[in-house]
Amino acid sequence: MNKGKGPGRNYREGITIIQLAQKFPDEETARQWTERVMWPNGRVCPRCKGTDTHEATHKTLPYRCRTCKRFFSVRKGTLLENSRLPYLTWVYAIYLELTSLKGISSMKLHRDIGVSQPTAWYMLQRIREAFGTERPYPFEGPIEVDESYFGGLEKNKHNSKKANLGRGPVGKKAVVGIKDRKTKQVRAKVVDNTDKATLQGFVKENVENGTKVYTDDARAYIGLENHESVKHSVSEYVNGQAHTNGVESFWAVLKRAYHGVYHHVSPKHLQRYVVQFAGKHNIRELDTIEQMAWVIGQMAGKRLAYKDLIA
Repeated sequence: MNKGKGPGRNYREGITIIQLAQKFPDEETARQWTERVMWPNGRVCPRCKGTDTHEATHKTLPYRCRTCKRFFSVRKGTLLENSRLPYLTWVYAIYLELTSLKGISSMKLHRDIGVSQPTAWYMLQRIREAFGTERPYPFEGPIEVDESYFGGLEKNKHNSKKANLGRGPVGKKAVVGIKDRKTKQVRAKVVDNTDKATLQGFVKENVENGTKVYTDDARAYIGLENHESVKHSVSEYVNGQAHTNGVESFWAVLKRAYHGVYHHVSPKHLQRYVVQFAGKHNIRELDTIEQMAWVIGQMAGKRLAYKDLIA
């Protein structure tokens, strides 16, 4: 394993592609690993939650529940349900996504694992959906809050799609983000407005009362409790403890992915990408195999139908 070597977070234990192949030499190994992660306390029926189960001879559903008399597999009731792809293919897709700091495009994934581009896109959307777990606990701070904008340049759009409302963030989607300096965790959300009610509402939903809040000098933040700001409008970026450098570093990674890997993300799917990168940021301290297990574990209890994605 790669530990204590090279640049970056060298206290983490990584896995090379060769080591991954050694760890998962075949489909059965990948299936057993998925089951251990999904069922850490033993096999459970996804329908009735019963534990009185046994192996079966069904062609695609290897287990049967004695309580509800139904056949099932570890895919049932998860984001892997109805996927006919081998478990090994999913293992490699999750590995490639997690070890790519700026993400991996569906075009590259389809070439790397030998599936069609639409299939690769659907796989990646399901992996992103796994990161969509809400974390209800409030940040204790201090926190940094900032907003950023994502979308193509107006001058590059077809005339029929131009907003023709001026310069700046016109035609782009706003995203507000919070970084907790104590835990180094990030949360972000696509918003329709960057007015006072929206931005301050997002802060209040995610932080403890009285938490120290640092922002730039946008007027929408005026009135926040225990608030300090830096005046970006006059090129002030640090004033004592007041700065937004941490959350801006998150924007930097997300924007490099947006422009350098994906090139375009539709507003419909932008939130899923934002949550994905916030999630990857939040588990970056884990070893690679732990990150992979975290993603697999978060797939339980969720569904994402292809028809809903393309509707």
